[in-house]
Amino acid sequence: MPDGRKQYRVAIVGTGAIAGGRHIPAIQAQDGRAKVVAVVDVDGDRAAAFAAEWGVEHSYTDLDTMLATDQPDLAIICTPPSVHHAGVQACLRAGAWVWCEKPPVLSLAEYDGLMADERDGGPYVGYVFQHRFGSAARTLREHIAAGALGRPLVGICHTLWYRDDAYYEVPWRGKWETEGGGPTMGHGIHQMDLMLSLLGDWREVRAMMGTLDRRIATEDVSLAAVSFESGALVSVVNSVLSPREVSYLRFDFSEATVEVSHLYGYDNSHWTWTPLRGVAEERAAGWLPTTDVRSSHNVQLAEFLDSMDRAERPAVSGADGRRSLELITGLYQSAITGSPVNRAELEPGNPFYAQLDGGGRYSAGITAGVTR
Repeated sequence: MPDGRKQYRVAIVGTGAIAGGRHIPAIQAQDGRAKVVAVVDVDGDRAAAFAAEWGVEHSYTDLDTMLATDQPDLAIICTPPSVHHAGVQACLRAGAWVWCEKPPVLSLAEYDGLMADERDGGPYVGYVFQHRFGSAARTLREHIAAGALGRPLVGICHTLWYRDDAYYEVPWRGKWETEGGGPTMGHGIHQMDLMLSLLGDWREVRAMMGTLDRRIATEDVSLAAVSFESGALVSVVNSVLSPREVSYLRFDFSEATVEVSHLYGYDNSHWTWTPLRGVAEERAAGWLPTTDVRSSHNVQLAEFLDSMDRAERPAVSGADGRRSLELITGLYQSAITGSPVNRAELEPGNPFYAQLDGGGRYSAGITAGVTR
């Protein structure tokens, strides 16, 4: 390319709504840096139709055949969660970098196993958590690192969405073995990842959850109190039972409150910056973002391709990409056992490290004081 950046051959694995609705537009927005050369789906007719719609030359029903034939530089995994691990592993072992939709995989054990298939300089696997990449979140992250707003003290991280019974008629949804969990894993993970990218490492979680209204095996609501290494305390709520839907995060620092209220994506207009009384107007005005970049797949993919250019681990990968799955694991363990969980407990030998329901310990009846 004229600016010296590389061009990458891309394969999309899984041709459902997220592939056409988010990933194709993100690829098209990269100014020619990426081109889809192949798609894979177990449904051959759907794969062929997708390829025809978007002008992709090759479609397959078998991932290994595609990897051997087209040898893509980058594979984008858009399959149901239960097959993320196998798909990512196959792509890494074939030498392709991987960008995988959330949730990353179904356990910390699976996540850590995939890191063994990465190599210094690539290929690496990164995960889709686009809310980190809007200009407002970037600006807030810089201010927190610099201490510009004072110490982080109190936070709120609420994903209050609504999914009806028809939503769960898709066979893999609402089951531990195929979705990995309920709204904590499949919906709130985005806001929790944004929170963690801002506040850093957590220390302890105390949680409860229940299956209150949906006919599913997982929870449909969870509540947690989380303490951070900084000392900050945060309330986390994840729900698919909330008719007025909102994704809401609030961070109270010693000198300011910063909030974002949106649903599936934000720009600067969704954020509110409130200085402590007495903070000079000129200083508070300097906190605001100087650009307005919406959180999106587009902007995260651009950064991912930059990492490929440099042969460096991308953001939301490795230990950085593990944070949200760690917190979810701790939240489930606390809710199911009724005990607080320290981050240091989440290691091999812990049943929740291998399975998010602790090996079938979440079942009908009473869970941490919540009755179905």
